[in-house]
Amino acid sequence: MARKRLWLFVAFVAVIVCGLLSRKYPFLLPAFLGKYPGDALWAVMVYLGCAFVRPGAATGRLAACALAICYLDELSQLYQAPWINAVRATTAGHLVLGSTFSWHDMLAYTVGIMLVVGITQLDAGRSARPRRGAI
Repeated sequence: MARKRLWLFVAFVAVIVCGLLSRKYPFLLPAFLGKYPGDALWAVMVYLGCAFVRPGAATGRLAACALAICYLDELSQLYQAPWINAVRATTAGHLVLGSTFSWHDMLAYTVGIMLVVGITQLDAGRSARPRRGAI
Protein backbone atom coordinates (compact mmCIF):
# COMPACT_ATOMS: atom_id res chain seq x y z
CA MET A 1 0.00 0.00 0.00
CA ALA A 2 1.47 3.33 -1.04
CA ARG A 3 0.93 6.03 1.56
CA LYS A 4 0.77 9.72 0.79
CA ARG A 5 3.60 11.57 2.49
CA LEU A 6 1.58 14.76 2.90
CA TRP A 7 -1.07 12.95 4.95
CA LEU A 8 1.60 11.11 6.93
CA PHE A 9 3.23 14.43 7.76
CA VAL A 10 -0.09 15.99 8.77
CA ALA A 11 -0.89 12.97 10.95
CA PHE A 12 2.64 13.06 12.41
CA VAL A 13 2.23 16.71 13.47
CA ALA A 14 -1.31 16.10 14.77
CA VAL A 15 -0.10 13.19 16.90
CA ILE A 16 2.73 15.31 18.32
CA VAL A 17 0.23 18.02 19.25
CA CYS A 18 -2.11 15.48 20.85
CA GLY A 19 0.77 13.88 22.74
CA LEU A 20 2.00 17.21 24.09
CA LEU A 21 -1.55 18.19 25.07
CA SER A 22 -2.00 14.87 26.87
CA ARG A 23 1.01 15.75 29.04
CA LYS A 24 0.13 19.41 29.54
CA TYR A 25 -3.55 18.76 30.35
CA PRO A 26 -3.65 15.25 31.84
CA PHE A 27 -6.92 16.07 33.64
CA LEU A 28 -8.71 15.88 30.26
CA LEU A 29 -8.17 12.11 30.24
CA PRO A 30 -9.23 9.50 32.79
CA ALA A 31 -6.79 9.60 35.73
CA PHE A 32 -6.19 5.84 35.68
CA LEU A 33 -4.50 6.21 32.27
CA GLY A 34 -1.76 8.36 33.80
CA LYS A 35 0.95 9.40 31.37
CA TYR A 36 0.45 6.40 29.12
CA PRO A 37 -1.71 8.00 26.41
CA GLY A 38 1.30 10.22 25.66
CA ASP A 39 3.54 7.16 25.45
CA ALA A 40 1.11 5.39 23.12
CA LEU A 41 0.94 8.51 20.96
CA TRP A 42 4.74 8.67 20.92
CA ALA A 43 4.76 5.15 19.45
CA VAL A 44 2.16 6.19 16.86
CA MET A 45 4.40 9.13 15.95
CA VAL A 46 7.35 6.75 15.48
CA TYR A 47 5.19 4.52 13.25
CA LEU A 48 4.15 7.53 11.16
CA GLY A 49 7.78 8.62 10.89
CA CYS A 50 8.75 5.17 9.64
CA ALA A 51 5.87 5.26 7.16
CA PHE A 52 6.99 8.70 5.96
CA VAL A 53 10.48 7.36 5.28
CA ARG A 54 9.18 4.18 3.60
CA PRO A 55 5.63 4.93 2.37
CA GLY A 56 5.41 1.72 0.35
CA ALA A 57 6.47 -0.61 3.17
CA ALA A 58 4.11 -3.26 4.46
CA THR A 59 2.17 -2.34 7.58
CA GLY A 60 3.65 -5.23 9.56
CA ARG A 61 7.18 -4.19 8.67
CA LEU A 62 6.46 -0.59 9.71
CA ALA A 63 4.95 -1.81 12.98
CA ALA A 64 7.99 -3.99 13.71
CA CYS A 65 10.37 -1.15 12.90
CA ALA A 66 8.43 1.34 15.06
CA LEU A 67 8.24 -1.10 17.98
CA ALA A 68 11.96 -1.82 17.72
CA ILE A 69 12.73 1.91 17.84
CA CYS A 70 10.39 2.44 20.79
CA TYR A 71 11.74 -0.54 22.72
CA LEU A 72 15.36 0.41 22.05
CA ASP A 73 14.65 3.95 23.18
CA GLU A 74 13.09 2.64 26.39
CA LEU A 75 15.95 0.21 26.98
CA SER A 76 18.43 3.04 26.44
CA GLN A 77 17.04 4.59 29.62
CA LEU A 78 18.82 1.88 31.58
CA TYR A 79 22.06 3.61 30.57
CA GLN A 80 22.59 6.49 32.98
CA ALA A 81 25.88 8.18 32.04
CA PRO A 82 26.27 11.87 32.95
CA TRP A 83 26.45 13.02 29.33
CA ILE A 84 23.18 11.31 28.30
CA ASN A 85 21.47 12.45 31.48
CA ALA A 86 22.46 16.01 30.58
CA VAL A 87 20.73 15.54 27.22
CA ARG A 88 17.68 14.00 28.95
CA ALA A 89 17.54 17.04 31.26
CA THR A 90 16.59 19.25 28.29
CA THR A 91 12.96 19.42 27.17
CA ALA A 92 13.69 17.97 23.73
CA GLY A 93 15.98 15.31 25.19
CA HIS A 94 13.35 14.25 27.70
CA LEU A 95 10.61 14.09 25.05
CA VAL A 96 12.73 11.97 22.70
CA LEU A 97 14.81 9.88 25.11
CA GLY A 98 12.66 9.76 28.24
CA SER A 99 14.31 9.46 31.62
CA THR A 100 13.55 6.24 33.47
CA PHE A 101 12.92 2.72 32.23
CA SER A 102 9.42 1.29 32.73
CA TRP A 103 7.81 -1.92 31.54
CA HIS A 104 4.52 0.00 31.52
CA ASP A 105 5.93 2.28 28.84
CA MET A 106 6.71 -0.78 26.71
CA LEU A 107 3.09 -1.85 27.05
CA ALA A 108 1.88 1.64 26.11
CA TYR A 109 4.09 1.59 23.00
CA THR A 110 2.68 -1.79 22.02
CA VAL A 111 -0.89 -0.56 22.48
CA GLY A 112 -0.16 2.57 20.42
CA ILE A 113 1.29 0.52 17.56
CA MET A 114 -1.63 -1.93 17.72
CA LEU A 115 -4.08 0.98 17.47
CA VAL A 116 -2.37 2.59 14.49
CA VAL A 117 -2.06 -0.77 12.72
CA GLY A 118 -5.75 -1.43 13.36
CA ILE A 119 -6.69 1.96 11.96
CA THR A 120 -4.42 1.36 8.97
CA GLN A 121 -6.05 -2.02 8.32
CA LEU A 122 -9.55 -0.54 8.59
CA ASP A 123 -8.61 2.22 6.16
CA ALA A 124 -7.03 -0.28 3.76
CA GLY A 125 -10.17 -2.43 3.86
CA ARG A 126 -12.37 0.60 3.25
CA SER A 127 -10.19 1.72 0.34
CA ALA A 128 -10.25 -1.73 -1.27
CA ARG A 129 -14.05 -1.91 -1.47
CA PRO A 130 -15.60 -0.75 -4.72
CA ARG A 131 -17.53 2.47 -4.41
CA ARG A 132 -21.28 2.49 -4.86
CA GLY A 133 -22.10 2.75 -8.52
CA ALA A 134 -18.60 1.68 -9.63
CA ILE A 135 -18.26 -1.21 -12.03
